[in-house]
Amino acid sequence: MSEQKIDIAKIINPSLIKLDLAGTTKEEVIDELSELLEQDHDVTDRPAFVKDVLKRETEGETGIGQGVAIPHGKSKAVKNTTIAIGLSDHPIPWETLDEKPVTAIILFAVRDQDASTLHLKLLQQVAILLSDNNFINKLHHSKTKENVIQLLCNN
Repeated sequence: MSEQKIDIAKIINPSLIKLDLAGTTKEEVIDELSELLEQDHDVTDRPAFVKDVLKRETEGETGIGQGVAIPHGKSKAVKNTTIAIGLSDHPIPWETLDEKPVTAIILFAVRDQDASTLHLKLLQQVAILLSDNNFINKLHHSKTKENVIQLLCNN
């Protein structure tokens, strides 16, 4: 397997970014981001996808700390493996490594057949970005969808 990097710019577009999440719970926010995926035709069955994401949530915390969560769902309802990003100006309760709520959520939607390869490369790339405190700080302070995309692509 080649060690090619995924071009995040090819899988993320402005319609998959929401800068003003309305949801106040993990479930609401996951549904809200899943709605973006559905509208972008990346998810064919939103309730099934949300169910798969919430099932994965029971297997271990996806809140990685510093106000960031990376929920993910491997699902037959996913047509295109991609990510949706949501930012919130209010804290959302989440099981996190630092036991603090989140305000930035990166939801991974993964096709069943991409589960082993593409998913891992995508997670790995985002994990590298998220290990950078400067990146996290800029993500939390992004004011436009273009800011978010630029941030993801310039690292």
